[in-house]
Amino acid sequence: MSDAVESPKSPLLVSIAVSLAAFMEVLDTTIANVALSNIAGAIGATSEESTWVLTSYLVSNGIVLPLSGWFSNLMGRKNFFIFCILGFTLTSFLCGISTSLPMLIVFRLLQGLTGGGLQPTQQAIIKDSFPPEKLGMAFAITGITTVLAPILGPVLGGYITDNFSWRWIFFMNVPVGLIAAYLVNILVVDTPESKRQDTGPVDYIGLSLIALGLGALQIVLDKGQQEDWFDSSFIVSFSCISAIGLLLAVYWLLKQKNPVIELKLFKIPSFNMSCWMIFFVGFALYSSATILPMLVQMNFGYNATLSGFVLSPSGVTSILLMPIVGKLVSNVQAKYLIAFGMLLNALGMLATGFITPQTDYFTFTVVRILQTIGLPFLFVSCGTLAFSKISAENSSNASAIFCLMRNLGGSVGISLATSLITHCQQIEQSNLVQHLTNADPGYQSTLASYTQKIMNLGVPSAQAANSAMGQIYKELIHQASILAYRDVYNLLALLLMGVAVIALFMPGNKLHKKNASA
Repeated sequence: MSDAVESPKSPLLVSIAVSLAAFMEVLDTTIANVALSNIAGAIGATSEESTWVLTSYLVSNGIVLPLSGWFSNLMGRKNFFIFCILGFTLTSFLCGISTSLPMLIVFRLLQGLTGGGLQPTQQAIIKDSFPPEKLGMAFAITGITTVLAPILGPVLGGYITDNFSWRWIFFMNVPVGLIAAYLVNILVVDTPESKRQDTGPVDYIGLSLIALGLGALQIVLDKGQQEDWFDSSFIVSFSCISAIGLLLAVYWLLKQKNPVIELKLFKIPSFNMSCWMIFFVGFALYSSATILPMLVQMNFGYNATLSGFVLSPSGVTSILLMPIVGKLVSNVQAKYLIAFGMLLNALGMLATGFITPQTDYFTFTVVRILQTIGLPFLFVSCGTLAFSKISAENSSNASAIFCLMRNLGGSVGISLATSLITHCQQIEQSNLVQHLTNADPGYQSTLASYTQKIMNLGVPSAQAANSAMGQIYKELIHQASILAYRDVYNLLALLLMGVAVIALFMPGNKLHKKNASA
C-alpha cells in the first residue's frame, strides 16, 4: 500500500508490535549473563575471556543507540526499525551456531550494532502514535518493556541454560524477530516527519568520535572492577581515550548544521532535566537488580534460576502500576510524580536493612518489590515530561538521547555498585573483627558453645577450639558480606533522596485533565 493511502493504525496494536522487538533486544542485554560459564565450557574459553561476550554487545549497542535518530532520518524510521529487527534476528542465529570465542564475539558485536536502534525507535514510534493527552499512557507501555525485560532475562537465561542449551538463548530470537518484523511492516505507518530526509553528507568525523568515546567508556565501565580500576594502565588508557573522544565529539557536533546527534535538544529545560532524571533511574534500577542476585547467590546458596525468581514479582507489580500512572500523569504535574517515585524507591532501598543471615525467599521478594515500586512513577513521568515540548521531527533524535542516558546510568550504576560492595565488605569485616577479643563476653560465650559442640563429636579440646574459631570467622565473613550489600543499598537510598529534592525544581508540563478518563 502506498504512503498516500495509508492511514494510522490503532496505537495499542502499533505499541504491541514495536514493543515485541524492543523487548527482545532489552532481554538480550541480561539473558546471557547467567550462561557465561556454560558458554565458556562449550567453546573452550576461560571465564575471563567469556566476559567479552557481554562487553562486545554492550559496546556496539551503546555506540549505535545515540545514532539511531540520525539513521532514522537517513533511511526512514519504519525502514530503519525493520532493518534493525531483521539484522538482530540474523545475528542472533549466527551467535547460536558459533563454534569458537572469536566467532561468538564478532557476531555479538554485530548483534549489538543492529539491536542498538530498537529501543529509541520503539519509543519514538509509540510517542508519535498517541495524541498529546495520552502521552502518559504511551510511556507506560515503553516503561513495561524497559522494566520487565531486564528482570526476566536472568530467569529465562538460567532456565534455558539449565534445561536445554545456551544456544537457545539466541535461537529463540529468530521466530520472535520474524513475527515482530511482519507486524511492524503491516501496522506501523511513517508520519511525514519520520520519512526519509536529506541528512546531507555523512559526518564521518562525528561518527568516529562518538564511536571512540562511547566505546571506550563502555569498556571502562564493564572491565573496571575486574581490572582494579585506575590501578590498571588498561583502564587509565581507555578512560583518557573516552574523555578525549567525547569532548571532541561534543565540540564537533555543536558546530555541525546536520549533526548525527542533536545535542541542541538539551537547551529545552524539560528535556534536559528529564534526561538526567532517567540517568539516575537507570542507575538505581540496573545496579539494584544486579547486586540482589549476587547477594542471594553468594550468601544464601540460591542458584541462577531461583535468584532470578526473586526479581520477577517486582516486574509484575510494575506492570500493574504502569497504566495507573499513565492516567495519573494527566492530572498531576510530572515533577511531583518523579519526586514521589524517587522517594518510594529510596525507602525500598532502605528495606534491605531488614535482611539477616536467616532471611527467606519471601522476604527477599518483598524487599525487591519495595525497591522498584516507584519505577512506574519514574518511567512514565520522565518520558512524558521529556517529550512534552519535543516536536514530531525531533522525536527520533530525542528518543535516542533519552535511551542513551538511561543505559549510561545503568552501566555507571552497575560498575560503582559492584566496586562499592568489595570496599564496604572490607570495612564491615574490620569493624566486626574488633569484637573477636577475649574481653567481649558474646565472643567468649559463642566460642565456648561451638567448642563444646565439636568436642561432643569426639574431637580433642585443642583441635575443637581451633575449629570453633574457624567457624566463627566463617560467620564473620558471611555477616560482613550481607552488611556490605546493605551499605550499598543505603547509599543508593541517599542518592535517590537527593535526586527527589532536585526533581521538585523541574519545569512543569501541560496537563490534560479533561481527557484523562479516555
